[in-house]
Amino acid sequence: MPNYRRWRREGGSYFFTVTLADRRTTLLVDQIDALRDAVARVQSRYPFEIDGAVVLPEHLHMIWTLPAGDADFAKRWRLIKSGFSRRLTASPDRTASQVEKREKGIWQRRFYEHLIRDENDFNQHLDYIHFNPVKHGHVKRPADWPHSSIHRYIREGVFDAEWGTNGIRKDLNLG
Repeated sequence: MPNYRRWRREGGSYFFTVTLADRRTTLLVDQIDALRDAVARVQSRYPFEIDGAVVLPEHLHMIWTLPAGDADFAKRWRLIKSGFSRRLTASPDRTASQVEKREKGIWQRRFYEHLIRDENDFNQHLDYIHFNPVKHGHVKRPADWPHSSIHRYIREGVFDAEWGTNGIRKDLNLG
């Protein structure tokens, strides 16, 4: 197994899954620049490191490490989701509750988070992130998906471009 060299616990490392309300849409990849901008804006105000990420058409996975003494990932996600949503038009299928709460109906209200326990847990979640576009049938090789941190790991020499094509981590299932 590769040594990913990124796992640490200063303020905690967390794995997230964040999903759009409409699972049939391709909004996240269609509006990738708006998503990147929303993440960067929040990251500049409330620092965190992105250790791994993949953005698929209707959901995304990320691993973040927060600063020491800071575990407020919920605020960061709220700001990212609202910053992204502000750049888009509201869903025509909003519920009365969404209208009342001034929600555009773009995101699922909740998200999944998991505190990374150790280096092995980090490695498994990072592998899951990078293999996810293959798992969902978007590409044949993880390196072929453009919206993934795998490209950074390839540049750093942690992975080669063929990682994930020879059975590596295909058995990984986190949920």
